[in-house]
Amino acid sequence: MSNQLVKADAARKRNKLNPNSLLGSLANGGPVVWVSCIFMGFGNLVAGQFIKGLMFLAIELGIIYFMCMPRGGFFDISQLGGLGDKDNIEVWNEDIMGYEYIQFTESWKLLLFGILAILVIGLFIFMWQVSIRSGHLALIERRTKKRVNNFWQDIKDLFDKNLHKLLMSLPFACLLIFTILPLIYMISMAFTNYGRISGGADNTYMFDWVGLDVFKSFFQSGSKIGEQFWDVLAWTLVWAFFATFLNFFFGTFVAMMINRPTTKAKGLWRTIFSITIAVPQFVSLLIVQAMFDNNGVINNILKEWNFISKPIPFLNDLTNPNTTRAFVIIVNLWVGIPYTIMQVTGILKNIPGDLYEAARIDGANVVQQFMNITLPYMIFVMTPYIITSFTGNINNFNVIFLLSNGAPTQLGNTAGDTDLLVTWLYKMSMNNKRFNVAAVIGIFTFVILAVVSLVTYRSTGSYKDEEGFK
Repeated sequence: MSNQLVKADAARKRNKLNPNSLLGSLANGGPVVWVSCIFMGFGNLVAGQFIKGLMFLAIELGIIYFMCMPRGGFFDISQLGGLGDKDNIEVWNEDIMGYEYIQFTESWKLLLFGILAILVIGLFIFMWQVSIRSGHLALIERRTKKRVNNFWQDIKDLFDKNLHKLLMSLPFACLLIFTILPLIYMISMAFTNYGRISGGADNTYMFDWVGLDVFKSFFQSGSKIGEQFWDVLAWTLVWAFFATFLNFFFGTFVAMMINRPTTKAKGLWRTIFSITIAVPQFVSLLIVQAMFDNNGVINNILKEWNFISKPIPFLNDLTNPNTTRAFVIIVNLWVGIPYTIMQVTGILKNIPGDLYEAARIDGANVVQQFMNITLPYMIFVMTPYIITSFTGNINNFNVIFLLSNGAPTQLGNTAGDTDLLVTWLYKMSMNNKRFNVAAVIGIFTFVILAVVSLVTYRSTGSYKDEEGFK
């Protein structure tokens, strides 16, 4: 207990001596700073920073107006509880001296604007504490007879000692608008019945909160969604494993063959593989899809040469889905190996030659050199890349969607046998309009990626020994 009291006393002293902290400003600022808690920018105005103080006050008034105006922020937050339970409401209109019916905004708008209003409140709290600290610092400078910065000097400081604030403001705003807001909206959607249920209700305009019902459907025995989810999850992990490690090992093998001293025209071979990267991936995938279609070039040639009597369903084998699964893995090798070659080539050139020389003196053959020098060194350096590739392959939308579109799809299923979680999510939202189910799939995908990435990376030498390879 005594240690806690000492720490608390030290914290109080730090806050008292540190005018940059909010608690320090409130404790030592005096009445002017306390008034700033109600009227943002008041401390700056008293200190002579009129433009800055008026800007803080304008922000406060603007947010208050946004929150308090009719059907404004507070209205949107009040609607979050029911998301528009009624189709319309009866409102008295003074102009016509009678009642009129006003249709409620669609539930998705109420949810979106309600979340936005909450974020605006968070922005207001942030600006509120910034204004208090700014006013307190300006008052300290005025009391110590230092020159208080005017507005233009503050602008000049943004390009000098406060450059980090200028450069980070736009990325932070974009992160808030284009990442955090959609993410919260998507997570909230998972707890509603937002979507069109086949043969049931259409909840695409008016929907309600249903708690964990959608999540439970993924784990209930006999649930169609649950059965498909576990099948898709299993295939997604199998796909990510083979797509990642086959690319790594085959790419490493080809890079080592090119890098051998006896291999001639190394630059030519590397150029050939590099050219394949220059072709847009979606173009390559569409060409392959057209070539291996039931009526594509490959099947037509095999028919003409009398090797087959009917087309081989490379991309849609209902009787044996593993054929299509193997096919997309092989095509992904053709697309992904050149990238691995480019990565591995630079690493191979940086492995110290003394290690191989010492190994040869000790009598190690080529295989032993690879297993004890090349492979450990490459895995140490490339572990972050391998983990990134694994997570990227879990979300590898292009290869699956452009090649097979998730086919083959069994009757009554919304997910095909080659669908990944990300392509199934796309189908559930765009094709089936079951947005709540798609949101749950997105949450599960995020959890899986986070767990796999953190657990695997923290278990590797790249994380445990950041100083270097031994």
